[in-house]
Amino acid sequence: MLVPLHGVFIRSRIISLLLVVLGFPQLATSSESTLSITTQASTTKSTLLSVQFPTPQQGWAVGSGGTILKTVDGGKKWKRVASGTTALLTSVFFTDSSNGWVTGAGGWLSRTMNGGESWSPQSLATQQPLYAVSFPSPSIGWVVGGGGTIFHTTDGGQHWNEQVSGTMAALYAVQFLDEQKGTIVGALGTILSTSDGGVTWTAQGTQSAVTLFDVSFTDASTGWAVGNAGALFQTTDGGAKWVDQTLPCGITCTKLTDLLKVRFTSRREGWIVGERGTLYRTTDAGLTWSEGKSIAPASLFGLSFPDVAQGWASGENGTIVHLQLSH
Repeated sequence: MLVPLHGVFIRSRIISLLLVVLGFPQLATSSESTLSITTQASTTKSTLLSVQFPTPQQGWAVGSGGTILKTVDGGKKWKRVASGTTALLTSVFFTDSSNGWVTGAGGWLSRTMNGGESWSPQSLATQQPLYAVSFPSPSIGWVVGGGGTIFHTTDGGQHWNEQVSGTMAALYAVQFLDEQKGTIVGALGTILSTSDGGVTWTAQGTQSAVTLFDVSFTDASTGWAVGNAGALFQTTDGGAKWVDQTLPCGITCTKLTDLLKVRFTSRREGWIVGERGTLYRTTDAGLTWSEGKSIAPASLFGLSFPDVAQGWASGENGTIVHLQLSH
């Protein structure tokens, strides 16, 4: 259930908000034996809503209480970086090792140009919570948030202009394959697409009012969106049609798992994390998915893969988990 991001509701909302339930066409036994899972010491109990690894060595995690964490050794050691705020931070995105962006509650947007040594707040004409940031190139970027908010920059973030979304729904995730083609997902089954760099945004239909928390396209045609109560949708035609691929609850399931993040590292290999530390994996382009297993005693909100062999997930109570594939 969604509640405004302010006051005492901040934590409960994001936890509701970023929990994604997982469901798929078929459950299968994936090659889990090749996957090693290691919990890393984050030195914080903050809820970490987003994690990003631009490279296998350099990584970032952000979350509640203005928390920003940095690692330069693949997560063996994490150190806290001064963020300049106590706001709830919701997403982090680096375009390279030096230039990065963080979004948060109350219209918070900050950037670094020196690898996170210092962060500078950016002024946006909104008090809406901002949930996601994406830069397909160093100069072109988007920020999305509550109340259908979309901001766009064409000069590396020096100036931001608001774009017309055509909705008042909260927008939780944005992905651009290039500077022109992008997709945004959010509450009430909202899926917006653009093929002209956001000059126009077109609503796409899922035939469902489910809240969608994340989206991941593997190419211009094939994409996945995940949401609450196990929601999983797939498109194979660039988003013109979204097919419900939600999986059944399963033998041991008593409640459908909320799903938070979906990432594909190739056309065939995909991952989803969500509520109660649940992880799902596909190795056949989503035809089948491994039965969800809990890899942490906390809900997982963030997921990042710098390459096909390894990734990181982040979540409640400062949880950071390293996923390593061996062949």
